[in-house]
Amino acid sequence: MATRAEATVAVRVRPRASRTAVGGSYPGPNGPALVVAVREPAVDGRATRAVLEAVAEALGVPRSRVLLRAGERSRDKLLTIVDPPADLAQRLQALYGDSAADDAPSAGGRA
Repeated sequence: MATRAEATVAVRVRPRASRTAVGGSYPGPNGPALVVAVREPAVDGRATRAVLEAVAEALGVPRSRVLLRAGERSRDKLLTIVDPPADLAQRLQALYGDSAADDAPSAGGRA
């Protein structure tokens, strides 16, 4: 039985934003976090679902491969990317932007 590869991505959620956007870095409790702004409010998991969809789209992976690992009721979340693309580190680096160039995690284990 083959083992599935996984990568962990820390995100900082901005609910009730004027538009959905993924990009930028925030010094979160789990290390540098990818900022994810979503239009949905943080009510009944709506913002969390929107975050999972936005991150999947931004990384170019199917939504089914982006899972919530920790932080269900927090602005700081850990997401698991199942079977991440080989160039995940580069995709994340592009989303973090220049401000986090030295702080962005690599794809080895925790991305």
